[in-house]
Amino acid sequence: MATKPLSGTKVFLMLVAFFGLVIGVNVTMMKLAIATLPGTDVDSPYAAGLAYDHEISAAQDQAARKWQVNAHIERGADGGAVLQVEARDASGRPMSGLKFGGRLERPTDKRADLQVELLEAGIAIYRGNAAFVAPGQWDLVIEGEARGQRVFMSRNRVILN
Repeated sequence: MATKPLSGTKVFLMLVAFFGLVIGVNVTMMKLAIATLPGTDVDSPYAAGLAYDHEISAAQDQAARKWQVNAHIERGADGGAVLQVEARDASGRPMSGLKFGGRLERPTDKRADLQVELLEAGIAIYRGNAAFVAPGQWDLVIEGEARGQRVFMSRNRVILN
């Protein structure tokens, strides 16, 4: 059985095929990586930088109020979650009439974030439901408003099983 000798044309075609395959895989992986995680934490870093001094001032005002805001989140067997927030002022008196909102943010994927509408269920008790919450790590963000202005903000990492 006679074999053909290895020619320059054959070597050239093998190199082109090899590097074409490598470049094709790299381009595919790059497109998938960019589509799944854009790598940004905020939509506009410039606007977030401009608002930074306002955020520091709001955090100092919040600390001066010395409110006692406790949150509890509990997952149900159906995969849903119930978020409950209890708000008291510096002297421990219950606070009502505030508007609280909650958000469960996935640290690794902004697209999985869930809004939780909190309604006043009793004096100083605000409660809301999320239909389906996947297990794992979440950032629980609670914001409170009074007269259209944010007066409370909290961000905590929680692990839901």
